[in-house]
Amino acid sequence: MHDAVAKVRDTANRAYGSASRTARRVRGRARSCARAAGRRWRAAAPQQRQTVRLSAASAALGLVVALVAVAAAGPWDSGQRTAERVWAARQGAGSGGDHTPGGGPAVLTAPQVLAAAGPTARRDGGEGGPQSGSGVTRPEQVPPPTASALADTLEPLIEDGALGTVRHASVVDAVTGRQLFSKGAFEVSAPASTVKLATAVAALKARGDTYRIATRAVGTGDRVTLVGGGDPTLTEGQVEDLAEEAARALEKKGVEDVRVRYDTSLYEGSEQHPIAPNENIARVTPLMVQEGRSDGSDHGPAPRAADPAREAAALFADRLRDAGVTVEGEPKKRTAAQEAHPLAVHRSQPLSALVERMLTNSDNDIAEALARQTALAEGADASFAGAGRAVEGILERLGLPVEGARFEDGSGLDRGDRVSPALLTRLLTLAADPHRPGLRTVLTGLPVAGFSGTLDDRYGGERGGPGAGLVRAKTGTLTGVNTLAGTVVDADGRMLAFAFMTSGAPGADAAEKSLDRMASTLANCGCRDSPSAG
Repeated sequence: MHDAVAKVRDTANRAYGSASRTARRVRGRARSCARAAGRRWRAAAPQQRQTVRLSAASAALGLVVALVAVAAAGPWDSGQRTAERVWAARQGAGSGGDHTPGGGPAVLTAPQVLAAAGPTARRDGGEGGPQSGSGVTRPEQVPPPTASALADTLEPLIEDGALGTVRHASVVDAVTGRQLFSKGAFEVSAPASTVKLATAVAALKARGDTYRIATRAVGTGDRVTLVGGGDPTLTEGQVEDLAEEAARALEKKGVEDVRVRYDTSLYEGSEQHPIAPNENIARVTPLMVQEGRSDGSDHGPAPRAADPAREAAALFADRLRDAGVTVEGEPKKRTAAQEAHPLAVHRSQPLSALVERMLTNSDNDIAEALARQTALAEGADASFAGAGRAVEGILERLGLPVEGARFEDGSGLDRGDRVSPALLTRLLTLAADPHRPGLRTVLTGLPVAGFSGTLDDRYGGERGGPGAGLVRAKTGTLTGVNTLAGTVVDADGRMLAFAFMTSGAPGADAAEKSLDRMASTLANCGCRDSPSAG
């Protein structure tokens, strides 16, 4: 018996020793492969590194999308998703039809697709910076660039004469919010369309990302009034649906002959933007179809209707006729009677989707509409001046640097607008905060260099090419004004927020290429001091 036990012990010891030796050989080979990969990476050309990073980023994003899709699709229970049952059970708490904050059922927040790039939570986080929450923190796996190395890299580029006489810049670490590079970062100048970042954050904070803008048809007696709610994206098909729904409601009430009116009383002040008439923006009115465009387009410059509200009402009247209602005369502008009863309603896409569309295409009509939604939520006049005060007030409460800032409009077309690069980078880091998912579309709506929106035709050639697919940024261009503000993930995997603001450039093309070169440099720079540096 003793001999049998000894044999078993010897056999086990030999097997254990063999397994240990095999494990050591495997670990040794893995270390050798890792060292070899490291040598190949360091020897690789910048273009090759960029390709690898793009592939890795695409794979990671694909995994996140897949996980989100799986999470949304299940779990299944007797042929019905648990999430659907929970949602249905909550409908008794309120209709939720208007998607207004504080009313209706709870809604799921945006998935944290970009959470890993956001600021690390800190205990002393205030409204304007990274927030603490439930003890959640993430270690800084990759060190940020050093200020001195970043300055050595960017200062020669920002001195390019193509940028003009005014050159202000801010680069911050999106993880901590720490300032890494500053050249007049708190000096204000004309932002052009980068002011839309402020408009977006203010609107999302004021209304919430799930809010939908309502366009209504109401009736009293034989009068049907189309009431504008401020949705510039209303389409012809949606107007037709409104008319058909209203026609059914009128039929139930036994009303066959009607007069059509339209109500634009939601907004105050001038409808005309200071630069208008202009193909970049329609009259600012709460009632319009497809932004008053008369060429069938959905973004970019286009010829606009002289009176978008009247044309929208005329279209509604025609569709009522098509639905079998007799409409007498032409639509007239009137305020809806207080006793008017609802006939039909259309609600826009959620505010989050409108923000993304505004930022991607630099949509001026949506920008002005969102600024006025901010004013309405704040109890201010829905005018250029009232919207500007509302936006500034919200940003100030968020603890953002608004000293010297002026918001003459929501789109940036007004040359009187003034913001600082520091404000723009703080807006971006705020949107990256994982504890603020309602602001996440400020980042996801940014155009991608070389691929989408107002950056789809930029970042070509040797100078800008390295930033293609890596730079996400809001553009801003007026005559003599060129700005760029967004995010990059640098060569070491660290997320940075940047804002470059210039004025007095002799030519827009040269200035844009210079700005693109600066952003591309950030995307391809580790920018840390050598360990042997003084």
